[in-house]
Amino acid sequence: MTAPKKTLKSKLRLLGRSETTTPSKPLAATLETFPNRFRKRRYWISFDCPEFTSMCPVTGQPDFAAIQIRYVPDALCIETKSLKFYLASYRNTRSFNEEIVNRILEDLVTACAPRHLEVHGEFSARGGISVTVDASHPEDAEFLS
Repeated sequence: MTAPKKTLKSKLRLLGRSETTTPSKPLAATLETFPNRFRKRRYWISFDCPEFTSMCPVTGQPDFAAIQIRYVPDALCIETKSLKFYLASYRNTRSFNEEIVNRILEDLVTACAPRHLEVHGEFSARGGISVTVDASHPEDAEFLS
């Protein structure tokens, strides 16, 4: 007699559970995925996080941003609740804005190997200067020249 196959829900650790503990630091392992049933079709998935927070690496003061993530999935899609927990884990993370956007990009690419992924971060003004950072996968040679 063979053991029953695990259902999709049993493979996801956060979805459907009243988990309230945010990870203490950002880890790609926090990101969960599920199979893309429409893999043959190219389509965009967008996530908007208008209340993103992190900490300045020098002063420890909070940084506020709106983070937008857009991707064309391949075999896997990102599960939304795990993304919410992953992004929330930056609240106590001291890091430069540029590092944050690029880290989010790298961790999402590691988690789901998308066909295309863009991360856009609009960080609130500090000292009269706001910062906007864009990163994409795969890297566009024209973008870098």
